[in-house]
Amino acid sequence: MKSTSQTSSIIKAEQQSLLYLHIAVFLFGGTALFSKLIGLPALDITVYRTGIAAITLFVLLTLQKKQITLTSFKDYGIAILLGCVVGIHWVTYFTGMQLAGVTVGIIAFFTYPVITVFIEPLFNKTVPKLKDMITALIVVIGIVLLIPEVSFGNQVTLGIITGIISAVFFALRNILQKKYFSHYSGPHTMLYQTLVACLMLCLFVEVPLGKVAESDWLLLLLVGVVFTAIPHALFASSLRYLSATTAGLISCLQPLYGSILAFFLLHERPDPLTMIGGLLVISTAIFETWSVSKGRR
Repeated sequence: MKSTSQTSSIIKAEQQSLLYLHIAVFLFGGTALFSKLIGLPALDITVYRTGIAAITLFVLLTLQKKQITLTSFKDYGIAILLGCVVGIHWVTYFTGMQLAGVTVGIIAFFTYPVITVFIEPLFNKTVPKLKDMITALIVVIGIVLLIPEVSFGNQVTLGIITGIISAVFFALRNILQKKYFSHYSGPHTMLYQTLVACLMLCLFVEVPLGKVAESDWLLLLLVGVVFTAIPHALFASSLRYLSATTAGLISCLQPLYGSILAFFLLHERPDPLTMIGGLLVISTAIFETWSVSKGRR
């Protein structure tokens, strides 16, 4: 049996991990705000953000005396693939927010748990269950409620479509990472993904380094360090004492955190249909996360 001191120590570690997880998810939710706060195109924000995050993660791993290199040549190829996928995810993520607004954009992005359910069987050679088909239908209804006008000329509609594309690439990144790259820590993985994403997209930057406004540089440093590198490190640390179920369910609070921040800082006020559509999407995301985690256990 475990002693009282050991039990107390484990409980304390779990409570600390829970705090780390909530801070990480809160910061992830706040990332969307920078699509509106930084006066740069989505691609430029992604390049500078990933570059700053990569440097921060490299310094963090070096100070912790953790391994920087990968164990095999094959892993470098996977790292490049993951970096390309995550780079496209982040560009479309920020573009969706800029077009549709933070609240609607982040709800559209949070279709990824359901999208994951349909992409993962392609890798595992299985068929989606009836339950998954029903939840997908609920998500579609939720997304339809977000669309003010079914027209490709409408900015919000384009933002929602872009947000869903971002969700597809995020789901793909998560599946590939779990299948081929899960033996590396969160910060180690993100170091390579942010570095590759930065190098892949830097040739397409519209605003060069010297022409970025000082105020934008401060915001880029903030999003690169505080809203990218730190939350990924905290998220990885929290998984040492928390289950994947707990992490997945709490991660579903990200749209709520993002919407609250957008309400107070950007004065975005969602209408009733947006709130109902968002509730349908987020509830389905929570249900899928819970049911998949339960099934694995």
